[in-house]
Amino acid sequence: MSPREPTIAALGGGGFWMEPDNPLLDDWLLRLTGSPRPAVCFVPTASGDSPRRIEQFEAAFAGRAKASVLRLFARDIADLRGFLLAQDLIYVGGGNTANMLAIWRVHGVDRILREAWRRGVVLAGLSAGSLCWFEAGVTDSFGRGLAPLNDGLGLVAGSHCPHYDGEALRRPVYRRLVAEGTLPPGLALDDGVAGLFRGPDAARVELVSSRPEAEAFRVDAAGETPLPVRYLGG
Repeated sequence: MSPREPTIAALGGGGFWMEPDNPLLDDWLLRLTGSPRPAVCFVPTASGDSPRRIEQFEAAFAGRAKASVLRLFARDIADLRGFLLAQDLIYVGGGNTANMLAIWRVHGVDRILREAWRRGVVLAGLSAGSLCWFEAGVTDSFGRGLAPLNDGLGLVAGSHCPHYDGEALRRPVYRRLVAEGTLPPGLALDDGVAGLFRGPDAARVELVSSRPEAEAFRVDAAGETPLPVRYLGG
């Protein structure tokens, strides 16, 4: 694995998880590694290590990457640090963000991911796997409805809302939480949109999408500001 700059790819929704017949985002993620056959690890903690999600990942990646899975509910890897630092791409799945972060912290995965990011391993994910990289965001982790989450990993500054167009309550709840100051300003991504954050402070941002009409917004106390998104199929 060659040295690379810190890179995070946050998917508001999409990829093999939501778009099994549209590989644009997953192809893009593989290209980010710069390797013809990258080592890609799927982390399905947020879904309770769902067998179905693992099968989806393996079907999408086994033929074009050195695919592996990090299971923490039935953990079979002793050296988590060595295993994760050997990856080119770590791909975090969706589910319950709060539970995932708690489990990561018990096993020390949060610290290892930070080290992997600094070393240039591409960190990516959708939904919970998108929100986790930010300082804060809006989540359905705590039961019915949406609530603020304020203890993300903080590799990307500010807050985040995935599924901005995919779930009816996401947009109004996120805007309200930011407007009232419960959440800091941040980035809202429609399903199919990914934010690419590069550099040690994750300050260089590019937005791409697998859907031609998908959008992204900067959200602050004053409201929404549309951001330019590059369609990968164009």
